[in-house]
Amino acid sequence: MAEIVKGAPTGPARRRALPPDWRQYVVYVGFVVIFVVFAVTLRDTGFLDPNNLLNIVRQTTMIAVMAVAMTFVLSAGEIDLSVGAVAGLASVTTAMAIAAGGPVVGVLAGLATGLLVGLINGGLTTRIGMPSFLVTLATLGIARGTAMWISQTAAIPVLSRGFNFTFGSGNLGPVPVLLVWMAVFAVAGHILLRRTGFGRKVLASGGGEVAARYSGVDTAGIKLRVLLLSSLAAAVAGMLYAGRLHSGRFQLGEGDELSVIAAAVLGGTSLFGGVGTVIGTIVGALMIGLINNGLILLGLDFSQQLIARGVIIILAVAIGRQK
Repeated sequence: MAEIVKGAPTGPARRRALPPDWRQYVVYVGFVVIFVVFAVTLRDTGFLDPNNLLNIVRQTTMIAVMAVAMTFVLSAGEIDLSVGAVAGLASVTTAMAIAAGGPVVGVLAGLATGLLVGLINGGLTTRIGMPSFLVTLATLGIARGTAMWISQTAAIPVLSRGFNFTFGSGNLGPVPVLLVWMAVFAVAGHILLRRTGFGRKVLASGGGEVAARYSGVDTAGIKLRVLLLSSLAAAVAGMLYAGRLHSGRFQLGEGDELSVIAAAVLGGTSLFGGVGTVIGTIVGALMIGLINNGLILLGLDFSQQLIARGVIIILAVAIGRQK
């Protein structure tokens, strides 16, 4: 039996003495380093201009909103690849409903879109036992095709000033409304994951599903709810896209699933479940927005930006926490 060194901390004192996991700070250090590098190299291109920095927030909000919900999905040991397509479909259904019945009907239609897709994703995953990867990959195509079909691949204009102000293009003084949306999702997501029984059950379901079930956790119900939450957040992101661009388009959200997953994993959420942090996810989303903005100001074309995004995904997997 190993000898206990006299005076060495034991029990709770020893756990407190252990150094923190360095991985949880990577996203914060990386954000600062990238910001400083761009601030120095792009100082003559307006990178530090307040309007440009606010534009980064505007461009990042939709990713951040979906990434907050993705944090719950990944923490529960599942994945949702359909979020970008659901955002595009919700933008179209919202725009069409606003044209037919006004902004309230439009918002309800957008939320109903997310609710329907979330129930399909969650039901097939938890009730039939299909892997969420395959289920959401299939609903990605279904949602994208449905959006193209009902819109006939045309942009659907949103003419409601109130909707456009509330969901994207408005400002409360110098503060963009989109920043308020990001803050609301960040605070609500953080409290839900860290301060509620639901959050603890999400982490338990992803950390050890069998053990969680023996502890009385309805893991199937938890997974259903997080997939439903993810689709609803994607629908909100679609409405934010529609409000910011004053139109619903099937292309909106295309490819966002990669950035959403990268933001969550860069922030410290494990791809293997059981570990999640909403604040880190928000910083991860802002980091991706920062990189995209900097690459544009550097004059790189879209293909090069896609390469950089792929590198971010690889880095996210490499530095993400593992159980």
